[in-house]
Amino acid sequence: MSALDYQSRLAISDDIYKIIKNEGKTAIMVTHDIAEAISMSDRVIVLTKRPAKVKSIYEINLTDKSTPINNRKCKEFSTYYDTIWRDLDVHI
Repeated sequence: MSALDYQSRLAISDDIYKIIKNEGKTAIMVTHDIAEAISMSDRVIVLTKRPAKVKSIYEINLTDKSTPINNRKCKEFSTYYDTIWRDLDVHI
């Protein structure tokens, strides 16, 4: 989905999310986009640098959880984002 413009990517994320939920399936998504991970997931797993090992696991509990687009508006979203960002040890 990385070749899509941002609005199309969000719309497709909503569609994929709805399909997975309606079918009652479990999916594993690999992404470097923290916001995408939080908005689409029940759980986010942070890996270390190579060789990759599980560093942290976050259970994502958003109030008023619905679609990825709306999940980005939940009050807890920014807290999850900031916590995961710090956990990545990204130095710019």
